[in-house]
Amino acid sequence: MHPGLQRGNPAKAPSGDELPRKRARRFRASRRLVIACLLAVALGGLLLAASIRRRLSADNLLLRELRLGAEDVDLIASRRSVYAEKDLPARATFSEFLEAVGLEAGTVEKIVADTRPVYNLGRVRAGNRVTIVRSGKGDLRAISYRIDLDRVLWIRRGDDRFHAEIKLVPYVVTVAGVAGQIRESLFQALAEQAEADQLALEIADIFGWDVDFSTDPQPGDTFEVLVEKKILHGELLGYGRVLAAQYRNAGRLFRAVLFRDPLGRPAYYAPDGKSLQKAFLRSPLKFGATVSSRFSFSRFHPILKRSRPHLGVDYRAPAGSAVQAVAEGQVVSAGWQGDGGKTVRLRHAKGYETYYLHLSRILVRPGQRVHQGQLIGATGSTGLSTGPHLDFRVTQHGKFRNFLALKLPPAQSVARKDWDEFVAARARLLDQLASLHAQQANQPAATALRLGDESRGK
Repeated sequence: MHPGLQRGNPAKAPSGDELPRKRARRFRASRRLVIACLLAVALGGLLLAASIRRRLSADNLLLRELRLGAEDVDLIASRRSVYAEKDLPARATFSEFLEAVGLEAGTVEKIVADTRPVYNLGRVRAGNRVTIVRSGKGDLRAISYRIDLDRVLWIRRGDDRFHAEIKLVPYVVTVAGVAGQIRESLFQALAEQAEADQLALEIADIFGWDVDFSTDPQPGDTFEVLVEKKILHGELLGYGRVLAAQYRNAGRLFRAVLFRDPLGRPAYYAPDGKSLQKAFLRSPLKFGATVSSRFSFSRFHPILKRSRPHLGVDYRAPAGSAVQAVAEGQVVSAGWQGDGGKTVRLRHAKGYETYYLHLSRILVRPGQRVHQGQLIGATGSTGLSTGPHLDFRVTQHGKFRNFLALKLPPAQSVARKDWDEFVAARARLLDQLASLHAQQANQPAATALRLGDESRGK
């Protein structure tokens, strides 16, 4: 054996075509690897593209939803109505009020001009309710103004102008009975029953020719009233007509039944058919006044420190208290009158004249016609005066008369042709008042009775 050779199986040398086959196998393996890598890359690209498409689609969907949501919010805001209610302030015109709540001057001018054929906005009253209606975006839609208890003015925005109309308030009218007893005042007795001051004023107007509600009421006086109440959404909107009333004052009974006068106008009558309306009201002040000085031909003057005639009646009242004309008449003079300060003088029928002295404010002018109960001024302390009060005087044919002792002539009685109808109405209404009084007697606390008569309002 050749010494350079080891024992065992001798190594087999590759044949001449074995090497190309191995190379071919390696090439095929490499190609498959490349193809697999390319497929993996392609698949990854497809997956990435799909993911990107999904992400873009989601983003587009989100953007679309956001855009649609914004459009919905804008649409909802444009359709929603926002109401703002305010009372018209004193000493402000309607135009000034609208500008104060943010409307442009040009818009305000157009509102006033377009509304004028329906209602003059220069006649608005302080304290009446105004409602501004805007969209949720702040655009003006409508304005409402409460003219009175029965009517509301609506001003709505159109394409090129404002449209105005007056609507009647859809309240329900119900007849109610109200009864009570005086402890301090008529106002207080009604307030205990959650009744408004307006009802006290109505009662004072009805009996104002016979009862001076500033001096006559006493603790223990009782009253019963049948009145129409205007109800809106379950709340008291105001009062309609007082159908009947009675008031017991220091043993005297005053009763009133609503009927009509010979000319067909509403009027109040006593049960005997005589009108309650007389030539003069019993007081130039409705409430809150006491007589501080009476008619006298010799009275010691607190400022002049000497005696001299006082030919009137002094009513002590807070400055600014409303002063009313006691009768129909005409203003003879209205202005400063020496010691009397600011004074109003009225001329009435049958030679009567009335004087209202020491006023703080005058609300009438010379030559003006005034009706009974019309406000003509406010109490004050102008002229020769020691404090706020009203000096009220009456003359007949130039002679001063004691107003507190003056006998007042009645107006016309129920017409003969209407007597039977009046008797039927009187019986029905007085029966209801008697029922109220019986309840009040059995239950001394204030009584409110709701009767069955109910009807739709205007």
